[in-house]
Amino acid sequence: MAPAILCPRCRKLINADEPQCPYCGVGRPGSPWARAQGLLGSLGPDDLVRRVIVLTIGVYVLSLLVGVGTPGSRGPLGALSPTDSGLLLLGASGTLPTLTLGRWWTLLAANFLHGGPLHLAFNMMALVQIGPLVVREFGPSRATSVYVLGGAAGFLVSVAAGVRFTIGASGAICALIGAALYYGRSRGGVHGEAVYRGVLGWAVGIFVFGFFFPGINNWAHGGGMAAGFLLGHFLGYEERGRTLPWHRRLGFGAAVAAVAAVGWGTATALFYRVAG
Repeated sequence: MAPAILCPRCRKLINADEPQCPYCGVGRPGSPWARAQGLLGSLGPDDLVRRVIVLTIGVYVLSLLVGVGTPGSRGPLGALSPTDSGLLLLGASGTLPTLTLGRWWTLLAANFLHGGPLHLAFNMMALVQIGPLVVREFGPSRATSVYVLGGAAGFLVSVAAGVRFTIGASGAICALIGAALYYGRSRGGVHGEAVYRGVLGWAVGIFVFGFFFPGINNWAHGGGMAAGFLLGHFLGYEERGRTLPWHRRLGFGAAVAAVAAVGWGTATALFYRVAG
């Protein structure tokens, strides 16, 4: 007899060899594909955000191992900043990697790269503030789609605007902000208005910061925020409808694509470093 498992959609106990869940109707609930989707869908707000932070910090440490600047090359923290060549190998985006080198996968990988400890710390603090809200209101699968696809859309806008070299999670975080803005405006009421006003403060602050400090990619911020707003409308949120199978497939596919892009960048960087 097949072992018992939890259905990846409804989380009820069923046999692993069931062709269809008798409770919610999901097909082949015991397949690896369905169970992997269910694993993503079962993550709580803090769990999902924590995993993104761990991956991002891991990529940052890797970027230091691939190549670091010299003291003073980027200010007092130059020794803790990756080199541009190392970032390019790992998956920095912009017109140079995409249009010149044809590395379109960098639209995904660049979301996990950062130019220094302050850049990393600021983005991760923002993710901790915004991420759990979006995961809670949209569910982990839809929030994953917003983060990954919205971040990629922000970098795509950067390419269209002619930004030559760009990295960072801020475009993906702005996509979460855009989705939260949609949620607050769409839901309305006391809670919706409170969310909208609170997140709007983040949105305004990010753009003001970008206009006053050089090197900030406002194209990625604006593109990510617009994409997040549209994705929020297209995907919907939990109060308007439960997470559907296609939401799970899209979120899981986005997560796999992001990890694959990071993995390809890692393999590329290690190959060139070893070969060189």
